[in-house]
Amino acid sequence: MTVETETSESRDLEAISVARAGGIVTITLRRPERKNAINGQMWNEFLAELRTIAASPSDRAVVITGAGGDFCSGADVSGMAGGDPSAVPVHQLAAMRHVGDICLALYRLPQPTIAKVRGVAVGAGANMALVCDMVVASDTARFSEIFARRGLSIDFGGSWILPRVVGMHRAKELALLADIIDAKEANDMGLVNRVVADGDLDAFVDDWATKLAAGPPIALAMTKRLLNNSFNVTLEEALDDEGLSQTVNFSTRDTAEAVRAFMEKRAPTFEGR
Repeated sequence: MTVETETSESRDLEAISVARAGGIVTITLRRPERKNAINGQMWNEFLAELRTIAASPSDRAVVITGAGGDFCSGADVSGMAGGDPSAVPVHQLAAMRHVGDICLALYRLPQPTIAKVRGVAVGAGANMALVCDMVVASDTARFSEIFARRGLSIDFGGSWILPRVVGMHRAKELALLADIIDAKEANDMGLVNRVVADGDLDAFVDDWATKLAAGPPIALAMTKRLLNNSFNVTLEEALDDEGLSQTVNFSTRDTAEAVRAFMEKRAPTFEGR
């Protein structure tokens, strides 16, 4: 199982860092002094990078993580502490629609995504992790739908993703009580795919991301879309969508390569075409 590697690159923006290596894009939320709380600049940089990735055939898998031992402490509302409307440059509804656009961009990303979670993942930070395709947590991780403690209702897609991940009653427990839960409890609830020792987290996620990056990009993107749509369609519609997707697959070089590799008893090399 191999993937052509592009030249590695890494760049620091004001609020995020972006690194590319071997078809894997790693986005690091980078405000460690605020436990990577998301301000306006981070929202904007994150959305711009997601749009770049979505249009890039050389980007094959995405890892999202945080700097300084934490994933993300949610949206930075410190500037709004006094209810000062000047702290919000646009009407709050417009600001929340912008946040919604970012959630959709992450959810709809054709490439598979992994949230690599250390430390706190709360509020919008927790839901950013859950909107990813897979969540791998360190045993140091702590999760919370903390909104109610801030006098807020749930956002960043939490009202939609939580019931699908853990069921309605568990979702209400998490959102209404706003408790902070540790990695083990998150795993027991089904919020995460794996919990690993903190010292093993990077290697574990690297292994998964490498496998995803080596996979057939067109087929993986269509599988992701089929699964994302599964709660919104009937079985008949799902079967029709599967048939259309397989028809596309059988027209690609990657499927032909997979068949050749199987016959030749070797790992396939997928190109995304």
